[in-house]
Amino acid sequence: MNQQLSKLQERLTLEDEAEQRFYEVKLLSIYRIRARQFLMQQLPLHLEHLENLHKKVKSYNTFYYLYVTKLSREEAIGNYQEIIKITADTERDWQQGRINQKRFDKRFNNYMSVYAHLRCRKAVEGLKLAEEYFKDFHYSSGNWFYYLETYFMLAVHARQYEHAFDLLSQARKNPYYGKQRSAAQQRWELYETYLLFVRSETSPLKMRQFAQFVQTVPDYSRDKQGYNVAILILQFLYFLRRRDIEGLLARLEGLRKYEQRHLRDPATLRSQLFFRMLLMTVKENFVPEACEKKTAPLLERLRAAPQPGEAYGEIEIIPYEDLWELTLGILQQLAATQVANEQAAQRSRVM
Repeated sequence: MNQQLSKLQERLTLEDEAEQRFYEVKLLSIYRIRARQFLMQQLPLHLEHLENLHKKVKSYNTFYYLYVTKLSREEAIGNYQEIIKITADTERDWQQGRINQKRFDKRFNNYMSVYAHLRCRKAVEGLKLAEEYFKDFHYSSGNWFYYLETYFMLAVHARQYEHAFDLLSQARKNPYYGKQRSAAQQRWELYETYLLFVRSETSPLKMRQFAQFVQTVPDYSRDKQGYNVAILILQFLYFLRRRDIEGLLARLEGLRKYEQRHLRDPATLRSQLFFRMLLMTVKENFVPEACEKKTAPLLERLRAAPQPGEAYGEIEIIPYEDLWELTLGILQQLAATQVANEQAAQRSRVM
Protein backbone atom coordinates (compact mmCIF):
# COMPACT_ATOMS: atom_id res chain seq x y z
CA MET A 1 0.00 0.00 0.00
CA ASN A 2 2.91 2.34 0.74
CA GLN A 3 4.34 1.67 -2.71
CA GLN A 4 0.96 2.30 -4.31
CA LEU A 5 0.52 5.50 -2.29
CA SER A 6 3.98 6.66 -3.34
CA LYS A 7 3.11 6.16 -7.02
CA LEU A 8 -0.18 8.02 -6.62
CA GLN A 9 1.56 10.89 -4.84
CA GLU A 10 4.10 11.09 -7.65
CA ARG A 11 1.26 11.09 -10.17
CA LEU A 12 -0.54 13.83 -8.24
CA THR A 13 2.64 15.93 -8.14
CA LEU A 14 2.97 15.70 -11.92
CA GLU A 15 -0.70 16.59 -12.38
CA ASP A 16 -0.22 19.62 -10.10
CA GLU A 17 2.79 20.64 -12.19
CA ALA A 18 0.69 20.38 -15.38
CA GLU A 19 -2.11 22.39 -13.75
CA GLN A 20 0.32 25.13 -12.69
CA ARG A 21 1.75 25.36 -16.22
CA PHE A 22 -1.78 25.44 -17.68
CA TYR A 23 -2.94 28.31 -15.46
CA GLU A 24 0.25 30.25 -16.11
CA VAL A 25 -0.60 30.21 -19.83
CA LYS A 26 -4.25 31.02 -19.14
CA LEU A 27 -3.43 34.05 -16.97
CA LEU A 28 -1.04 35.50 -19.53
CA SER A 29 -3.61 35.05 -22.32
CA ILE A 30 -6.16 37.41 -20.71
CA TYR A 31 -3.84 40.42 -20.77
CA ARG A 32 -3.64 43.04 -23.47
CA ILE A 33 -2.70 42.23 -27.03
CA ARG A 34 1.00 43.02 -26.54
CA ALA A 35 1.25 40.64 -23.56
CA ARG A 36 -0.50 37.92 -25.54
CA GLN A 37 1.99 38.35 -28.37
CA PHE A 38 4.82 37.86 -25.87
CA LEU A 39 3.09 34.68 -24.71
CA MET A 40 3.40 33.26 -28.23
CA GLN A 41 7.17 33.07 -27.75
CA GLN A 42 6.75 31.02 -24.58
CA LEU A 43 3.99 28.66 -25.68
CA PRO A 44 6.16 26.05 -27.47
CA LEU A 45 8.06 25.43 -24.22
CA HIS A 46 4.82 25.17 -22.23
CA LEU A 47 3.36 22.72 -24.74
CA GLU A 48 6.49 20.56 -24.79
CA HIS A 49 6.44 20.38 -21.01
CA LEU A 50 2.73 19.45 -20.95
CA GLU A 51 3.30 16.80 -23.64
CA ASN A 52 6.02 15.17 -21.53
CA LEU A 53 3.88 15.25 -18.40
CA HIS A 54 0.94 13.66 -20.23
CA LYS A 55 3.16 10.86 -21.57
CA LYS A 56 4.23 10.08 -18.01
CA VAL A 57 0.83 10.30 -16.32
CA LYS A 58 -1.76 9.69 -19.07
CA SER A 59 -4.61 10.91 -16.88
CA TYR A 60 -7.69 12.90 -17.79
CA ASN A 61 -6.26 15.96 -16.04
CA THR A 62 -3.02 16.02 -18.03
CA PHE A 63 -4.98 15.34 -21.25
CA TYR A 64 -7.30 18.28 -20.54
CA TYR A 65 -4.51 20.76 -19.76
CA LEU A 66 -2.64 19.75 -22.92
CA TYR A 67 -5.82 19.81 -25.06
CA VAL A 68 -6.88 23.32 -23.99
CA THR A 69 -3.34 24.73 -24.28
CA LYS A 70 -3.05 23.33 -27.82
CA LEU A 71 -6.31 25.00 -28.77
CA SER A 72 -5.17 28.27 -27.17
CA ARG A 73 -1.94 28.25 -29.14
CA GLU A 74 -3.57 27.54 -32.50
CA GLU A 75 -6.24 30.16 -31.80
CA ALA A 76 -3.65 32.75 -30.86
CA ILE A 77 -1.61 32.31 -34.05
CA GLY A 78 -4.68 31.99 -36.28
CA ASN A 79 -4.22 28.34 -37.29
CA TYR A 80 -7.95 27.58 -37.27
CA GLN A 81 -7.63 24.69 -39.71
CA GLU A 82 -5.59 22.88 -37.06
CA ILE A 83 -8.30 23.61 -34.47
CA ILE A 84 -10.85 21.94 -36.76
CA LYS A 85 -8.57 18.89 -36.88
CA ILE A 86 -7.98 18.84 -33.10
CA THR A 87 -11.69 19.12 -32.30
CA ALA A 88 -12.59 16.45 -34.88
CA ASP A 89 -9.98 14.07 -33.43
CA THR A 90 -11.20 14.79 -29.90
CA GLU A 91 -14.81 14.14 -30.94
CA ARG A 92 -13.78 10.79 -32.43
CA ASP A 93 -11.83 9.81 -29.31
CA TRP A 94 -14.78 10.79 -27.12
CA GLN A 95 -17.16 8.68 -29.22
CA GLN A 96 -14.80 5.70 -28.95
CA GLY A 97 -14.50 6.05 -25.17
CA ARG A 98 -10.83 7.06 -25.14
CA ILE A 99 -11.74 10.22 -23.21
CA ASN A 100 -13.63 10.18 -19.92
CA GLN A 101 -17.17 10.87 -21.16
CA LYS A 102 -18.44 11.89 -17.74
CA ARG A 103 -15.78 14.54 -17.16
CA PHE A 104 -15.25 15.95 -20.66
CA ASP A 105 -17.65 18.75 -21.60
CA LYS A 106 -18.24 18.12 -25.31
CA ARG A 107 -19.99 21.48 -25.66
CA PHE A 108 -16.65 23.28 -25.40
CA ASN A 109 -15.19 21.10 -28.14
CA ASN A 110 -18.27 21.79 -30.31
CA TYR A 111 -17.98 25.53 -29.69
CA MET A 112 -14.29 25.58 -30.67
CA SER A 113 -15.07 23.63 -33.84
CA VAL A 114 -17.81 26.08 -34.84
CA TYR A 115 -15.63 29.09 -33.99
CA ALA A 116 -12.73 27.68 -36.02
CA HIS A 117 -15.01 27.28 -39.04
CA LEU A 118 -15.96 30.94 -38.70
CA ARG A 119 -12.36 32.14 -38.58
CA CYS A 120 -11.31 29.67 -41.29
CA ARG A 121 -13.77 31.20 -43.78
CA LYS A 122 -15.91 28.07 -43.88
CA ALA A 123 -19.10 29.88 -42.94
CA VAL A 124 -21.61 27.66 -44.76
CA GLU A 125 -20.16 24.44 -43.33
CA GLY A 126 -19.81 26.02 -39.89
CA LEU A 127 -23.39 27.29 -39.95
CA LYS A 128 -24.70 23.74 -40.38
CA LEU A 129 -22.65 22.59 -37.38
CA ALA A 130 -23.81 25.58 -35.34
CA GLU A 131 -27.46 24.71 -35.95
CA GLU A 132 -26.81 21.10 -34.93
CA TYR A 133 -24.92 21.93 -31.72
CA PHE A 134 -27.12 24.83 -30.57
CA LYS A 135 -29.63 22.51 -28.87
CA ASP A 136 -26.95 21.45 -26.36
CA PHE A 137 -26.76 24.97 -24.84
CA HIS A 138 -29.44 25.97 -22.32
CA TYR A 139 -30.75 29.53 -22.67
CA SER A 140 -30.09 30.26 -18.97
CA SER A 141 -26.36 29.60 -19.37
CA GLY A 142 -23.88 32.40 -20.04
CA ASN A 143 -22.28 30.09 -22.60
CA TRP A 144 -25.55 30.24 -24.56
CA PHE A 145 -24.84 33.88 -25.43
CA TYR A 146 -21.18 33.23 -26.33
CA TYR A 147 -22.22 30.39 -28.60
CA LEU A 148 -25.02 32.46 -30.15
CA GLU A 149 -22.53 35.23 -31.01
CA THR A 150 -20.49 32.77 -33.06
CA TYR A 151 -23.65 31.29 -34.58
CA PHE A 152 -24.77 34.82 -35.50
CA MET A 153 -21.40 35.68 -37.07
CA LEU A 154 -21.50 32.53 -39.19
CA ALA A 155 -24.92 33.55 -40.52
CA VAL A 156 -23.57 37.03 -41.37
CA HIS A 157 -20.43 35.66 -43.03
CA ALA A 158 -22.61 33.28 -45.05
CA ARG A 159 -24.66 36.34 -46.10
CA GLN A 160 -27.80 34.87 -44.55
CA TYR A 161 -28.84 38.20 -43.06
CA GLU A 162 -32.45 37.23 -42.33
CA HIS A 163 -31.21 34.29 -40.31
CA ALA A 164 -28.82 36.63 -38.52
CA PHE A 165 -31.71 38.97 -37.63
CA ASP A 166 -33.61 35.97 -36.21
CA LEU A 167 -30.64 35.01 -34.03
CA LEU A 168 -30.28 38.61 -32.88
CA SER A 169 -33.95 38.59 -31.94
CA GLN A 170 -33.43 35.38 -29.94
CA ALA A 171 -30.65 37.05 -27.98
CA ARG A 172 -32.79 40.09 -27.18
CA LYS A 173 -35.78 37.96 -26.14
CA ASN A 174 -33.73 35.83 -23.78
CA PRO A 175 -34.82 36.80 -20.21
CA TYR A 176 -31.16 36.73 -19.15
CA TYR A 177 -30.06 39.24 -21.79
CA GLY A 178 -30.07 42.15 -19.35
CA LYS A 179 -27.87 40.23 -16.91
CA GLN A 180 -24.95 40.12 -19.31
CA ARG A 181 -21.99 42.41 -18.75
CA SER A 182 -22.40 45.82 -20.38
CA ALA A 183 -19.54 45.04 -22.79
CA ALA A 184 -21.43 41.97 -24.05
CA GLN A 185 -24.63 43.97 -24.56
CA GLN A 186 -22.66 46.62 -26.45
CA ARG A 187 -21.30 43.92 -28.77
CA TRP A 188 -24.86 42.90 -29.62
CA GLU A 189 -25.66 46.57 -30.32
CA LEU A 190 -22.68 46.76 -32.65
CA TYR A 191 -23.75 43.56 -34.43
CA GLU A 192 -27.26 44.96 -34.90
CA THR A 193 -25.88 48.25 -36.20
CA TYR A 194 -23.84 46.42 -38.85
CA LEU A 195 -26.92 44.47 -39.92
CA LEU A 196 -28.98 47.66 -40.13
CA PHE A 197 -26.28 49.23 -42.27
CA VAL A 198 -26.31 46.27 -44.68
CA ARG A 199 -30.12 46.21 -44.75
CA SER A 200 -30.73 49.95 -45.05
CA GLU A 201 -34.38 49.42 -46.06
CA THR A 202 -35.23 48.86 -42.38
CA SER A 203 -37.85 51.05 -40.64
CA PRO A 204 -37.09 54.79 -40.05
CA LEU A 205 -37.19 54.23 -36.27
CA LYS A 206 -34.47 51.58 -36.48
CA MET A 207 -32.41 53.80 -38.75
CA ARG A 208 -32.59 56.65 -36.22
CA GLN A 209 -31.32 54.26 -33.55
CA PHE A 210 -28.58 53.22 -35.97
CA ALA A 211 -27.53 56.83 -36.63
CA GLN A 212 -27.47 57.61 -32.91
CA PHE A 213 -25.28 54.61 -32.14
CA VAL A 214 -22.77 55.33 -34.91
CA GLN A 215 -22.36 58.97 -33.91
CA THR A 216 -22.08 58.43 -30.14
CA VAL A 217 -19.94 55.27 -29.82
CA PRO A 218 -16.28 56.15 -29.04
CA ASP A 219 -13.83 55.94 -31.94
CA TYR A 220 -11.36 54.10 -29.73
CA SER A 221 -11.93 52.46 -26.39
CA ARG A 222 -9.96 49.90 -24.43
CA ASP A 223 -13.27 48.45 -23.28
CA LYS A 224 -13.99 47.56 -26.91
CA GLN A 225 -10.57 46.10 -27.66
CA GLY A 226 -10.96 43.78 -30.62
CA TYR A 227 -13.83 45.85 -32.05
CA ASN A 228 -12.21 49.26 -32.50
CA VAL A 229 -11.45 48.67 -36.18
CA ALA A 230 -15.05 47.52 -36.75
CA ILE A 231 -16.35 50.71 -35.11
CA LEU A 232 -14.03 53.01 -37.12
CA ILE A 233 -14.97 51.30 -40.39
CA LEU A 234 -18.69 51.51 -39.64
CA GLN A 235 -18.45 55.21 -38.83
CA PHE A 236 -16.51 55.89 -42.03
CA LEU A 237 -19.07 54.03 -44.18
CA TYR A 238 -21.95 55.79 -42.41
CA PHE A 239 -20.60 59.23 -43.30
CA LEU A 240 -19.68 58.03 -46.80
CA ARG A 241 -23.26 56.94 -47.48
CA ARG A 242 -24.48 60.34 -46.24
CA ARG A 243 -21.72 62.06 -48.22
CA ASP A 244 -21.00 64.08 -45.09
CA ILE A 245 -17.59 65.39 -46.11
CA GLU A 246 -16.83 67.04 -42.76
CA GLY A 247 -17.68 63.90 -40.79
CA LEU A 248 -15.89 61.75 -43.34
CA LEU A 249 -12.64 63.72 -43.10
CA ALA A 250 -12.76 63.51 -39.31
CA ARG A 251 -13.12 59.71 -39.50
CA LEU A 252 -10.42 59.61 -42.17
CA GLU A 253 -7.99 61.16 -39.69
CA GLY A 254 -9.15 58.65 -37.07
CA LEU A 255 -8.40 55.76 -39.44
CA ARG A 256 -4.90 57.10 -40.15
CA LYS A 257 -4.05 57.60 -36.47
CA TYR A 258 -5.36 54.19 -35.46
CA GLU A 259 -3.39 52.50 -38.23
CA GLN A 260 -0.18 54.26 -37.21
CA ARG A 261 -0.59 53.39 -33.51
CA HIS A 262 -2.19 49.96 -33.49
CA LEU A 263 -1.88 48.27 -36.90
CA ARG A 264 1.86 48.06 -37.40
CA ASP A 265 2.16 44.33 -36.78
CA PRO A 266 2.26 42.08 -39.89
CA ALA A 267 -0.59 40.04 -38.39
CA THR A 268 -2.95 43.01 -38.82
CA LEU A 269 -2.39 43.05 -42.60
CA ARG A 270 -6.08 42.58 -43.48
CA SER A 271 -7.13 45.64 -41.48
CA GLN A 272 -4.23 47.66 -42.89
CA LEU A 273 -5.23 46.79 -46.47
CA PHE A 274 -8.89 47.58 -45.94
CA PHE A 275 -8.06 50.92 -44.32
CA ARG A 276 -6.03 51.84 -47.40
CA MET A 277 -8.92 50.85 -49.66
CA LEU A 278 -11.26 53.13 -47.73
CA LEU A 279 -8.76 55.99 -47.88
CA MET A 280 -8.62 55.52 -51.66
CA THR A 281 -12.31 56.47 -51.95
CA VAL A 282 -11.47 59.97 -50.74
CA LYS A 283 -8.31 60.25 -52.86
CA GLU A 284 -10.27 59.31 -55.99
CA ASN A 285 -13.03 61.79 -55.17
CA PHE A 286 -15.63 59.01 -54.66
CA VAL A 287 -15.61 57.99 -58.34
CA PRO A 288 -16.58 54.28 -58.23
CA GLU A 289 -14.77 53.20 -61.41
CA ALA A 290 -11.51 54.88 -60.34
CA CYS A 291 -11.78 53.45 -56.81
CA GLU A 292 -12.40 49.96 -58.11
CA LYS A 293 -9.45 50.15 -60.50
CA LYS A 294 -6.97 51.66 -58.01
CA THR A 295 -7.88 49.24 -55.21
CA ALA A 296 -7.79 46.07 -57.36
CA PRO A 297 -4.20 45.15 -56.28
CA LEU A 298 -5.10 45.80 -52.63
CA LEU A 299 -8.22 43.62 -52.97
CA GLU A 300 -6.15 40.74 -54.35
CA ARG A 301 -3.75 41.02 -51.43
CA LEU A 302 -6.69 41.16 -49.04
CA ARG A 303 -8.15 37.93 -50.45
CA ALA A 304 -4.80 36.20 -50.11
CA ALA A 305 -4.05 37.52 -46.61
CA PRO A 306 -4.55 35.01 -43.76
CA GLN A 307 -6.99 35.65 -40.94
CA PRO A 308 -5.17 37.13 -37.91
CA GLY A 309 -4.87 35.08 -34.74
CA GLU A 310 -6.75 35.85 -31.56
CA ALA A 311 -3.58 37.34 -30.05
CA TYR A 312 -3.87 40.23 -32.46
CA GLY A 313 -7.36 41.05 -31.50
CA GLU A 314 -9.45 42.67 -34.22
CA ILE A 315 -12.71 41.02 -35.32
CA GLU A 316 -14.32 41.28 -38.78
CA ILE A 317 -18.05 41.37 -38.10
CA ILE A 318 -18.62 41.38 -41.85
CA PRO A 319 -15.68 40.12 -43.97
CA TYR A 320 -13.74 42.98 -45.51
CA GLU A 321 -14.30 41.57 -48.99
CA ASP A 322 -18.07 41.85 -48.48
CA LEU A 323 -17.71 45.32 -46.95
CA TRP A 324 -15.74 46.49 -49.96
CA GLU A 325 -18.46 45.24 -52.30
CA LEU A 326 -20.93 47.22 -50.17
CA THR A 327 -18.65 50.30 -50.32
CA LEU A 328 -18.53 50.20 -54.12
CA GLY A 329 -22.32 49.92 -54.14
CA ILE A 330 -22.56 53.07 -51.99
CA LEU A 331 -20.21 54.92 -54.35
CA GLN A 332 -22.29 53.88 -57.36
CA GLN A 333 -25.49 55.08 -55.67
CA LEU A 334 -23.86 58.41 -54.84
CA ALA A 335 -22.63 58.81 -58.42
CA ALA A 336 -26.08 57.99 -59.82
CA THR A 337 -27.72 60.47 -57.42
CA GLN A 338 -25.23 63.17 -58.40
CA VAL A 339 -25.89 62.60 -62.12
CA ALA A 340 -29.65 62.71 -61.55
CA ASN A 341 -29.33 65.96 -59.57
CA GLU A 342 -27.20 67.55 -62.29
CA GLN A 343 -29.70 66.53 -64.98
CA ALA A 344 -32.57 67.92 -62.93
CA ALA A 345 -30.71 71.20 -62.40
CA GLN A 346 -29.95 71.42 -66.11
CA ARG A 347 -33.62 70.88 -67.03
CA SER A 348 -34.71 73.54 -64.56
CA ARG A 349 -32.27 76.05 -66.12
CA VAL A 350 -33.58 75.28 -69.61
CA MET A 351 -37.16 75.79 -68.49
